[in-house]
Amino acid sequence: MPSIQAEGGEAPGAVSPNDEDPARTPPSGRPRWLLTVVAAAGVLILAAVIVLVVTVRHHRQPAAAELRPSGIPPSVSTSLAELMGLSPVPVRPAPGFTLTDQHGQRLAMSAFSGKVVVLEFMDSHCTDICPLVSAEFVAAYHDLGPLANKVVFAAVNVNPYHATVHDVALFSDEHQLASIPDWHFFTGPLASLQAVWRDYGIEVQARGPNTDVVHTSSVFFIGAQGREQYLAEPMADYTGAGAAYLPPGQIAAWGRGIALVARSLAA
Repeated sequence: MPSIQAEGGEAPGAVSPNDEDPARTPPSGRPRWLLTVVAAAGVLILAAVIVLVVTVRHHRQPAAAELRPSGIPPSVSTSLAELMGLSPVPVRPAPGFTLTDQHGQRLAMSAFSGKVVVLEFMDSHCTDICPLVSAEFVAAYHDLGPLANKVVFAAVNVNPYHATVHDVALFSDEHQLASIPDWHFFTGPLASLQAVWRDYGIEVQARGPNTDVVHTSSVFFIGAQGREQYLAEPMADYTGAGAAYLPPGQIAAWGRGIALVARSLAA
């Protein structure tokens, strides 16, 4: 629309060529193009900082993943310790007990003085994780070689429905544990077993004679002086049908780890 001129003067509201254009010069007094350049530079700096932070974090992540838990025997690699859930425990005398093994021999923990004891709590009627731990114990025994005579492998029964000497002997035979010369699968009266479970912090839920017992699965490493030193947490994967299994390589790795920890305590 054409501007309306006042007589003898400029159109109302017209801007003199000498006046500054408010579109070019904001109230701050700085040209708008300069503010645009400064803003663009700020965006570039912010982007560079973000890239730097992401890059630093990316480089730090592998280092964090390689952090080694303190107190692990030097012979046990970090990855193997993580696989086993291996950790040192506050050193204390291992709780004592007197129970009957698969040979019908009544023994006290004190009978193993001077030897390393690898102790687990097993279900004598188990079809889940206990057979896997059994295979790991057998692998560890063979891995120990000449040092095997300094190590005792033992378990305490957690199945109150299958608690006879015959039950623990049958399980030992079925899973080749009987091939370990110094293997002891202990059982006894329910009250005696419950006392041992309590002393070692083992939770037990026995749901019936024909089902696996739900229980804490831990491997205790007890030094030659009868003191608890390390704790490991057995593991299992499951098939689509719900059967527990571990790849042979992991069973062998577990056996190697158990042997390395036992060897470090026997040295």
